[in-house]
Amino acid sequence: MTEAELKKHLDAAEKSPKQIAAAVSGLSDRTLRYKPSPDKWCIVEILGHLADMELLYAHRFRQMLADNKPVIAPIDQDAWARNLGYMETPAPELIALYGLNRHHNVQLLRRLKSGDLEKSAYHPELKHDVTIAEYVEKIGTHGETHLQQIERLKKAGVTKAEM
Repeated sequence: MTEAELKKHLDAAEKSPKQIAAAVSGLSDRTLRYKPSPDKWCIVEILGHLADMELLYAHRFRQMLADNKPVIAPIDQDAWARNLGYMETPAPELIALYGLNRHHNVQLLRRLKSGDLEKSAYHPELKHDVTIAEYVEKIGTHGETHLQQIERLKKAGVTKAEM
């Protein structure tokens, strides 16, 4: 990953919390909790996922930077959404957690030294090592992916509410 690519990914990652906050600002509780089907997430669950993934990314980045041959603990994101109280947490709190933790992750990543991008950890689900560079790219696109999901849910939820 070049310095320009690193900067592009980190700049995108840094903007994401504000974009997410703007996308959900002023939405009704009904729209925030609209589910297209029982097995799909609503906007509140997406916000919880974003907040928790930042904690997970923070831990994984630190493992790769500081530990010798770390192994990543796999997670079941649907189980996290079901069991960690996402639906009981106010949307503004989830957005704040996402923003604060993303800010700290980006600050850490902006301080990377030469060679840090190639540091890695073994990912048992993928059965190979993953690098900091791969995770930097992932956080650069993760928020955007969920922003698009939120926009689709907003349209569907508003239409459903009007019926």
